Amino acid sequence: MNIIKLDATNSTNDYLKHLMRKQFVDNFTIVVTNNQEKGRGQRDAEWHSQAGKNLTFSVLVRDLIMSPTELFALNIAVALSVLETLNQLTSKKCAVKWPNDIMADNKKIAGILIENAIQQNGEIYSVIGIGLNVNQIYFNTVNNVTSLKLLESLDYNLDNVLNNVLENLKQNISLVRIKSDLLWKKYLDNLFKKEIPTTFEDKNQQKFMGIIKGVSSVGQLQVLLEDDSIKNYGVKEIKMLY
Repeated sequence: MNIIKLDATNSTNDYLKHLMRKQFVDNFTIVVTNNQEKGRGQRDAEWHSQAGKNLTFSVLVRDLIMSPTELFALNIAVALSVLETLNQLTSKKCAVKWPNDIMADNKKIAGILIENAIQQNGEIYSVIGIGLNVNQIYFNTVNNVTSLKLLESLDYNLDNVLNNVLENLKQNISLVRIKSDLLWKKYLDNLFKKEIPTTFEDKNQQKFMGIIKGVSSVGQLQVLLEDDSIKNYGVKEIKMLY
């Protein structure tokens, strides 16, 4: 395992992609920084993290995904890896908020951004960015977020937490092609707000009520609507209000 440690960088995902353009980068290379100055999340949202307090890192996965239809299974493996780490470190209830935010005590504690690319030779590689709130206790610009320290009133060793995530990640990634059904079951069993009436907002900013029933094989959220129909939504088509 090759771990590159940086004092500061704009984005660990961008750093890893830039490195790949210059040289060959081994599978499961990790880039971790104390200070990520321009972190990104889903829907182009910014990920704010206090320097030296949290985990912000990226992992390269290559030679795994053989078809675009397998990409969401990788998404599931990553989300479960963070979830399982948190379950080992806190007694609070944790869950996966579709598609791959991680919630603890009904507040966001981690975000994941996976960027996939197909090479000219057909190889699919993925750069997995993970931001996990560990020791930060003040969040001035973001609402409804938490950290391990806020949950447990403890200081955590960042290297130990990182190693924990990476061990879970290696194990779950190894299951993507041989036991994806097991990953899917764990994911759906831990899906935030599943079977609970919830308010959503669509891409036209129209609010509506629905009940999460599951996730399709390509990663679309399946929502039971008030007319008893089930509709599938992509990541940019729906937003959960909680």
